[in-house]
Amino acid sequence: MNSSPSVELDSRLLQRLDKSGPRYTSYPTADRFNERFQPQDYERALKKRAEGLAAGLAITPLSVYVHLPFCESVCYYCACNKIVTRDHTRATKYLDAIELEVDLHVRAWRHPQQASQLHLGGGTPTFLSDQEISRLMSILRRAVEFSPDAEMSVEVDPRTVTPQRLANLAEMGFNRISFGVQDFDAQVQAAVHRLQPFESVQSLMESARSLGYGSINTDLIYGLPKQTPESFARTLGQVAQLRPDRIALCGYAHMPERFKPQRRILTPDLPTQVQRVSMLEQAIKCFRAEGYDYIGMDHFALPEDSLAVAKRQGRLQRNFQGYSTQPDCDIVALGVSAIGRVGNSYSQNAKTLDQYQAALVQGRFPIQKGLWLSSDDLIRRTVVMALMCQGRLDFDAIESTCGITVSEYFKPELARLQPMVEEGMLVLEPRAVQLTPLGWHFVRSVSMVFDRYLDSPL
Repeated sequence: MNSSPSVELDSRLLQRLDKSGPRYTSYPTADRFNERFQPQDYERALKKRAEGLAAGLAITPLSVYVHLPFCESVCYYCACNKIVTRDHTRATKYLDAIELEVDLHVRAWRHPQQASQLHLGGGTPTFLSDQEISRLMSILRRAVEFSPDAEMSVEVDPRTVTPQRLANLAEMGFNRISFGVQDFDAQVQAAVHRLQPFESVQSLMESARSLGYGSINTDLIYGLPKQTPESFARTLGQVAQLRPDRIALCGYAHMPERFKPQRRILTPDLPTQVQRVSMLEQAIKCFRAEGYDYIGMDHFALPEDSLAVAKRQGRLQRNFQGYSTQPDCDIVALGVSAIGRVGNSYSQNAKTLDQYQAALVQGRFPIQKGLWLSSDDLIRRTVVMALMCQGRLDFDAIESTCGITVSEYFKPELARLQPMVEEGMLVLEPRAVQLTPLGWHFVRSVSMVFDRYLDSPL
C-alpha cells in the first residue's frame, strides 16, 4: 500500500517543477568550492577526525565513495566525468593511483576507521574486471573496516555485466545495485548511443533478486531526444513490470556548450517543454499507481524499501550520492573528480586523470578545490537538509542545534515563503515550516529560498 498521500499536479505546477536549480546533495553546492582550499587543508580535516576518534569524541559515521571513470562507449546525454576507452589495461594504472591515495589516508589516520557505507560510481564501475574490483576492495580495507551491516552499492551498466558477474559482486560483499536504464525505446536508445534491450535488463534484475541484493535501483531520464509521451509511457510500463525497489527519475539538461558528447544530440529531436511536462506527469502518476512512495527530488521507493522506511521515520539523509538511509556521514571520496566531506569541509579531487595521478606520484592528496564551511554555511546546511530530508523546519530543533532565533535569523526568507503557502506547498505553523504533500514535489524550490549563494556571483 502506498503510504504517501496522493496529490494533484497540474501542468502549471509541473512546469515550475521542471526547472533547473541546485539538487542540494550538499550545501553550499559544489559550484561554490574554491582553489584556496588546498591538499593540506584536507589532510588537516582527516587528522582532526582521527584525533576526535582517539579522544573518544562522538564522530559522524564514515562513508566511502570511489569514482571509476572508464566507459567503453559514450552515452550522448552524459554529463559525468568519464573517460571513454576500450583499453582495459588503463584500469591497472588507475588502481595504482587509488592505492597511493588510500595510503595517504592511512598515513593521516594511522589506524583504519570503520565505515558503514561504500558506493562505486562512475563512469562504469563494471568496466573493471572482477579481479580488479577485488583488488580495489583489498586496497580500501587498508584504510577502513566495513561494518557487518554496511551498505555496499555499485552502479552497473546492463550492457557490460552478466548474472555471473552479479554473483561475483555479491560474494565480494555488495548488497545494493543500480541499473542505468534511462529509456527502453529503441529509437531513443539509438539517439543517445545506448542500446540495451528490455529483456536483458529484466534477466539481470531477476538474477540480482535471486542473489539477495537488498535494494535494486533503476535510473530513468525524461526529455531525451526522440522521446515522446507515448514512447515514454511504454518505458514506464516496462519499468513497472520490472518493479525495482527504487527509481531515480531525472530530467535531461541539454548543455552542449559544457558537455561535448551532448553536441551529438540534435536540438530538433528534443521533446518540447509541453511534452517534457507530460512525461513527468505520466511518471509521477504511474509510479504512485504502482504503489511507490515519493521520496523527494524525483526519487521513488517501494514502501518496504529502507529508503521509504527512513523517510517515514524521519531518518532520511542526503549526500553527494543522493538520498541515503545512513546517519549523517563524513564521506571519503577517492578517484578523479570525486567529491567528499570531512568535518566542516568539502573537497574535490582533480578533474583530469593526468592531474590526479601526478599529485599522487608526488606524494600529495589530489585535492583541486574545496571549502571550509562558515558558521552561516553550517546553519543553512542544517535548514536545507531538514527541508530536503524531513520536509519540515522545526524551529526548536534548529535553535537548539545552531544557537540562533529562527524568526530573526531567517526573517527575510520566511517572508519569501508566503507565496508558496498561498499555493498550498507549505504550512507556516507558529514554530515550524511544514511541506504539504504537494510541497514535497517542490522541495528544491523551497530550499532555494534559504540559499544565500544564489544571489551571489560565482
